[in-house]
Amino acid sequence: MSIDALIKQAATQPKLIIPPGWGQGRATFGGLIASLLYSHLQANLGENPISQTSQGGFGRRVLRSATISFIGAVAQGEVAFESEVFRSGKSVTQASVRLIQNGAVQAILLASFGGARASSVEVAPLHRAPELKQPEQVADLPYIAGIMPEFFQQTNLRWAEGDAPFSGSKKADFAGWMRWRDSIARVDVAHVIGLVDAWPPSVFPLFKAPAFASTLCWTIEFIEHHFDQSSDNWWQYRVITDYAHDGYAHAEAHIWDDQGRLVAISRQVSTIFI
Repeated sequence: MSIDALIKQAATQPKLIIPPGWGQGRATFGGLIASLLYSHLQANLGENPISQTSQGGFGRRVLRSATISFIGAVAQGEVAFESEVFRSGKSVTQASVRLIQNGAVQAILLASFGGARASSVEVAPLHRAPELKQPEQVADLPYIAGIMPEFFQQTNLRWAEGDAPFSGSKKADFAGWMRWRDSIARVDVAHVIGLVDAWPPSVFPLFKAPAFASTLCWTIEFIEHHFDQSSDNWWQYRVITDYAHDGYAHAEAHIWDDQGRLVAISRQVSTIFI
């Protein structure tokens, strides 16, 4: 089942079935889980804080930040969602949603939605879009059964900067292009959330052979919210490792659209089993 169909199901149903094709080792792809959690939450908030108008303007609430904790391995099969609004003030709404499987909470998303307000403070983005080779100039990151995660069949990732995973490089970090393989008429925040998590941990180029790693906690902040893109458009991604020690890696990534607009900032703590 496509990412678009699953996102729409999560928005309209309290339960759904995680289908085959989305595996990541023994668990379900974390990006899919995050997309489903967000989709369910934004659709089930009582005041619908992210309803959009063509004029935009003040008072319209959009996702500013989401933090996702992956507590347990989500398997194929039925999952349920439970959402809660903690507070909704004049311009900010804070809420959470839990994913439950077999009676246990397996993932939690905590989100802050905020409306625009007048401010004299303006700071241009510090991180500019990288000057990468264009997507048609670099090859797909291939799906190799038994080595690559199953969900890679759903994504189109093109490595454009940095050394390959498991190459035993002396340098971590990389950059590239990404998009979903399925046909999506209009990509929104929920689709982008899942795409961002499709990339391997930033330290994978340091590995000399395939090994396991998983996301412990992930925070993503959105700067832009209105996209004119379909699944034909590409998104740029660059990740930098801040620190790795004691089996944990800390990394920050930036995401731009194909016009060079900064769209989101992502921070992840990964556990490394090597």
